[in-house]
Amino acid sequence: MTYGKKLRASERREAILQRLKIQGAAVTGKLLAEEMKVTRQVIVADVSLLKAGGEPIIATSQGYLYMKDEKQDFSYRKTIVCCHSPSETKEELDILVDHGVHVKSVVVEHPVYGDMKAELHLENRRDVERFVEQVHSSNASYLLELTGGVHTHEIASEREGALHEALRELGERGFLVE
Repeated sequence: MTYGKKLRASERREAILQRLKIQGAAVTGKLLAEEMKVTRQVIVADVSLLKAGGEPIIATSQGYLYMKDEKQDFSYRKTIVCCHSPSETKEELDILVDHGVHVKSVVVEHPVYGDMKAELHLENRRDVERFVEQVHSSNASYLLELTGGVHTHEIASEREGALHEALRELGERGFLVE
């Protein structure tokens, strides 16, 4: 959805908001910038203004996401504590999504900044692969590297059994902190 003319700032922000609401999935800042014929930095500022205005937009590893009322999305939710090396991240996330578990976020407790949270919203192996590739290609670090591998995940599923099965397998692989 590329716009023929350059939009005014207020029109552009409204277009971004509508695009995110309709999409139902994450949209990258790069793609929004191309569509709106502006720089990615302009999109970052626009999204910041939308968020400051109360719009429930989050930045994930896959792009910007409009957060509808999630309470209706998943019947079962849990926060789990895990510990593993950075090289085991893909295996941990694959276990979760393979069981039909949605990995909402990762949180680490930093000694200076307190809780540091990153929205992930990973639902399948393709999402996991994209996330891992993005970390590697950008030479970024996983948050767990700040805490010797200890981190929490907020997870959710439509089936309670899916959570139990995933936790059982994570425990068997030694990823859970009990």
